[in-house]
Amino acid sequence: MSSIQVKKQHTLTGHKDSLYTLCAYTDSAFFSAGGDGMVVLWDLKSPDTGKMIVKVPASVYGMSYNKERDILVVGQNFSGIHLVDVNTKKEIGSLALTTKAIFDIQTTSEAIFVATGEGEVFKIDWDLQILASKKLSVESARSIAVSAERKEMAVGFSDHHIRIFDTESLQLKKEFKAHEISVFSVRYHPQLPVLMSASRDARFKLWDLDNDYKMVEEVVGHMYAINHIEFGESGKYFVTCSMDKSIKVWDATEFKLLKVIDKARHAGHATSVNKLLWMNYRNWLVSCSDDRTISVWEVLSEH
Repeated sequence: MSSIQVKKQHTLTGHKDSLYTLCAYTDSAFFSAGGDGMVVLWDLKSPDTGKMIVKVPASVYGMSYNKERDILVVGQNFSGIHLVDVNTKKEIGSLALTTKAIFDIQTTSEAIFVATGEGEVFKIDWDLQILASKKLSVESARSIAVSAERKEMAVGFSDHHIRIFDTESLQLKKEFKAHEISVFSVRYHPQLPVLMSASRDARFKLWDLDNDYKMVEEVVGHMYAINHIEFGESGKYFVTCSMDKSIKVWDATEFKLLKVIDKARHAGHATSVNKLLWMNYRNWLVSCSDDRTISVWEVLSEH
């Protein structure tokens, strides 16, 4: 078992409200967004100053940068999605979708997938035509994970369920009760035939893709809600973050806890940690919080 050493590298400030989402732009650059509606671009090679790309009138919970299209998709709560050219900082298209929150956006080179607070899931093409939509719950669709290999996507809902959709048609392939309360994060394991889910119930669970999504493990991961799961590039480790203000590093094969990152031990966040992004650049981990700050962590394994 490797031991993990963590060192805080940077604290990035400038946002005026809680931060809810992060997404990668290049190996060293990423976007942040939250309650102030500002989408800011940061570069870890010179992290002191962020560059505002666009500002929308409402909170941003979900966004996705698509490298093949070179377009950033931003979800504006109570409205819809905006397509942004990062280089010119100009909006190149928008589509009204919902009067509630947009909780997650994932993209492929062919399509944009959106999860909304009305429990609806959309598949949209890059010309902003709705190709398909499914509303199978009156409660929020919270998190999307897309598996290109399996041609499916998993969506976690606030009605405690995970639903598996065919990515071509959005046809429902499978649904099952996964947790006792809201499913906040779903992720396909990069190395194993496993879907991971995390919940407001402070647990994460493992579901066997080759055995009809049978649960194979359940771990009480935090004291309060787990907001997000993120894997490192190697697939050997993953991290979770929580409303309990902590980040935890886990072994991705044995699912054992390796490190706790918190305020007392590492000058961590003062309030809920909402999103994680594990960058290729120096294997640095980025986190954002209700405390309006972004933290950058160096995570080193010692064999």
